[in-house]
Amino acid sequence: MAHALFDLAGKTALVTGARRGLGRAMAVALAGAGADIVGLGANPMPETADAVAEAGTRFAELRCDLAKQHDFDRVVADAAAPFGRIDILVNNAGIIRRADLADYSEADWDAVMQVNLKSLFFLSQAVARHMIAGGIAGRIVNVASLLSFQGGVRVPAYVAAKHGVAGLTRAMANELAPHGITVNAIAPGYIATDNTEALRNDPERAGQILGRIPVGRWGESGDVATAAVFLAAPASGYVTGAVIPVDGGWLAR
Repeated sequence: MAHALFDLAGKTALVTGARRGLGRAMAVALAGAGADIVGLGANPMPETADAVAEAGTRFAELRCDLAKQHDFDRVVADAAAPFGRIDILVNNAGIIRRADLADYSEADWDAVMQVNLKSLFFLSQAVARHMIAGGIAGRIVNVASLLSFQGGVRVPAYVAAKHGVAGLTRAMANELAPHGITVNAIAPGYIATDNTEALRNDPERAGQILGRIPVGRWGESGDVATAAVFLAAPASGYVTGAVIPVDGGWLAR
């Protein structure tokens, strides 16, 4: 019975930014639970394809740069084509641009908003249309951030976008619940990925970060991936509109 609660056999998951880091980890974890995977990104992702195949399910790649404008209904039709449908959407793709507040450029603001918020919404909208039309009791999982709750420094556009992701998660959850579609978000803490390598290599900064994490370690990609499986699975059917920190207790400190 417990296994059935997390069984994704016969489901298809569309994962954005699946080439590396958290995106690849979530794609592989969903594959391990039985889902076929469509990886969406601007660049080839052969390592993800191999890892999904090793997990025992099918993989299709969809080349799409979320930094650009798209007809997302067409993008979703292309994503659904390989395996016939989309049951799960994981909005993982994101970028970050750093500069002092006084120097932050409009170009950087627009680039971050386009990928992290605008594309996320319109892709979700198109997937929701697909799910509603097909009578699919789907799952949408957004990747938020600790900066959905905090202000950070030198990343104003990223903070604004991630606050927006938290708000959109709740707004979409309200409207899609009558269709049997849940919408939730994961807010990763300090995870040992390429994005945090510079922090981990700075002894002073790394020490400050570890000193605040009650669990006493950096997170691993798998910590976030298992949360994605839960939010995609039958087990979480009564969870919607939630933003779930996976942060080792950082926000509780």
